[in-house]
Formats: sequence, structure tokens, C-alpha cells
Amino acid sequence: MEATYTGAVTPSGQPAVRELTGLTITKYAVDPQMANNCYLLRCTTTGAQLLIDAADDAPALMELTGGIVDTIVTTHQHWDHHRALADLAAVTRPMTVAGEPDADAIADATGVEVTRRVGDGDIVHVGDVALEVIAIAGHTPGSICLLYTDPDGHPHLWTGDSLFPGGVGATFGDAEAFATLIDQVETKIFDRLPDETWFYPGHGGDSTLGAERSSLPEWRARGW
Repeated sequence: MEATYTGAVTPSGQPAVRELTGLTITKYAVDPQMANNCYLLRCTTTGAQLLIDAADDAPALMELTGGIVDTIVTTHQHWDHHRALADLAAVTRPMTVAGEPDADAIADATGVEVTRRVGDGDIVHVGDVALEVIAIAGHTPGSICLLYTDPDGHPHLWTGDSLFPGGVGATFGDAEAFATLIDQVETKIFDRLPDETWFYPGHGGDSTLGAERSSLPEWRARGW
């Protein structure tokens, strides 16, 4: 699967599956209008499962996960990233994870308590696999990315709505928020991680840091 994975999915279409040494990544898109990406990570040693963004369509996500989810991570507080959280949590009883500054907003919107509030450098486990939290403010105050440093390959990074192919996430005309976002994406992601890092955003297709790196000055100059 590794050789054929492209990250191209369509809402309610077939998932894209990537097999790493200790981790299986399944990407699935929901909602034709918003085209949110949901990512199911499965530890191949223990079978533990972690879902990144229960964005919508709880029945489809229940089928995707087999009704077993140990952890649900919500990358940020925006409504389109947690519409299925309440329904999935009611059945699977997972640990729920979100960035500290966004946790109250997520809980208020969904009625689901955030059982673990995380910040920069915290580790979230899916079975034997460790995912490092990278806090990236700007799109929302508590947006988080998750980094898997594959010992047998390149890094993998789930970016929520903080980084996409072609630019950083929306800051809705807020110049200060944009400055924060572009600064943190540059220093915490591009300055730290190698070109071969593959990243998985909250909407649309994937990319690598190497494919986007040369565009950073252009993004900064245009202000979005």
C-alpha cells in the first residue's frame, strides 16, 4: 500500500490506506460540501485505534473503525471537525484529546468532555506508537498537529487546518493571527522537519514539506 498511496479521497468514497512498519493510516473524507478528512491510525502490534477528527457522518466512521476507537483527537475547535464526536464517543467511550486553549469550546459545542488537554511536546499514544503534539496557534488558539517519527522511514504529520498544500490555514482577515500562524508553521514545522515529511491536512490532498518549502516567502508576502 505504501507505494500506491496518494492521499486522494472523495467524500463518502473509498478510503486511502497506507501501511507503515508499525502503523496503518486510513484516510477517509466526509461531507461533500466541506470535504473534511478523517484519519484512522491503527497500531499494527496492539490493534489500538486513534481517530483524528470525527468530522461528520458517524455511521460511516463507525463502520470504518469497526466500532472500536481508543482515542479521538480533535485538531481544533471549528464545528466542521467534530460533528460526529458526540455520536462516536457515546458508543466507543474513547479518551478524547484536544489542545488546551480549544478544549472548552469543543466540549461546549459537542457535549463531550475533553478528557486529555494537551500542549506543545506532549505525547499521545496509539498502542505502541507515539505521536508528538505540535501546538500551532493562529487558525484557532488551540490548534494542534500530530507528528509520527517513523523509525523506518520519513516523518508523518497531521496538520488539521494549520497547513495545506499551497498555504497555511485561514485566519479570516486577522493580520495578527496570520502572523502568528505563519511564524509558528515556519519555526515549528519547516525549520524543524525534513523535506520528505509527508503531511496530512484537514481538507483536500496531502503534500510534503519539500514540495511547499520554497513557497513560504510567497505565503508570507500575500498575507494568507
